Amino acid sequence: MFESLIERSPDAIIALMEMAKADPNPDKIDLGVGVYKSADGATPIMQAVKQAEALYHVEETTKTYVSTAGNAAFRRLMTELVLGADHGAVKTGRIASAQGVGGSGALRLCAELLKSANPQTKIWVSTPTWANHEPLIGSVGLNLAKYPYYNKDTMGVDFAEMMSHLEAEAKPGDVVLLHGCCHNPTGADLSTAAWDQIADFMAERKLIPFVDLAYAGLGSGLAQDLYGLHKVIEKSPEVLVAISCSKNFALYKERVGMAMVVAKDPERARIVQSELGLIQRKLVSMPPDHGAALVARILGDADLHKIWFDELNTMQGRIVTLRETLSDALNVQGGEIMSKAVRAQKGMFSMLPLTVSQVERLREEHSIYMTNSARINIAGANLDNIPKLADAILKVL
Repeated sequence: MFESLIERSPDAIIALMEMAKADPNPDKIDLGVGVYKSADGATPIMQAVKQAEALYHVEETTKTYVSTAGNAAFRRLMTELVLGADHGAVKTGRIASAQGVGGSGALRLCAELLKSANPQTKIWVSTPTWANHEPLIGSVGLNLAKYPYYNKDTMGVDFAEMMSHLEAEAKPGDVVLLHGCCHNPTGADLSTAAWDQIADFMAERKLIPFVDLAYAGLGSGLAQDLYGLHKVIEKSPEVLVAISCSKNFALYKERVGMAMVVAKDPERARIVQSELGLIQRKLVSMPPDHGAALVARILGDADLHKIWFDELNTMQGRIVTLRETLSDALNVQGGEIMSKAVRAQKGMFSMLPLTVSQVERLREEHSIYMTNSARINIAGANLDNIPKLADAILKVL
């Protein structure tokens, strides 16, 4: 049966994580895996989650299935978190949603929905984009195409090139995948002016926005990070959204996410809702409930909501401080562009202008670990080791 299979290489991020773990150097710096870390290098459980878990342990009465669409309170409260309870699409019943197995599961649900609606759908993704976007979406069988996004020389968004390419190549009915905030892997985000322009453009060209919202709250703050999503929903009658709770609730291993679809009208939303349930049934039957129930408990309790929101702002503030500190350390002759870009970028990630051989030198000579693309997780550093990190980067350059 399995004679035709060949041994596969391990996932690059997982392999890098294991390599860093095995390094005996006490001063090693692991900037690879994309999880938030505190100053001591740990990925802590948020206090709001701890308290919600304690309450849920007492209150939970059954372990029976929830539904194919997942926890109803979670889906309602997450929709209200990202859109607001008074949003027009919410009040008029234009929202369909389903709980996903993390943000990845949400992306897959959206991709399967697009295939059900039109197997010939073309999805445009940025260059570069999150490494798992293409396998997750492409394996459904949809046609993937790429649009230019990141300028390696300026370490910023090449918006003019992006718009020029989409204007020439994208056709009505095509789907454009956009990072809602904190672009992974580059950290280079669209400005509010750019969101205004792309929202108008997509509505005029009848392109369908597909927003990956994995880091809301960790860029410029929750309200600011939702600007782009709100803008495209304001302009386009149909929008798909993949939401992750891994980063902003630190629920990585609980795998909590949600696929949300804004439909043209309530009747279409009901049809989409039924289709999402059918897709979920075929993929995993029923989604897990524990993590979703914790998020619902937090968002539905005013005290826990405030504790979570304050913690999220603390995390975001720490990331900004790390960026500013690294920017200052890189601000020497030869590092000026990096310095400016690192300060301007948002969220946990930046993509440095390093070659694979330079990345390898950082591992071998300095015990500094990052992906071969030179993507770094800023939150993997701390204020004490940033001078060493900056010095090593400048040395290999």
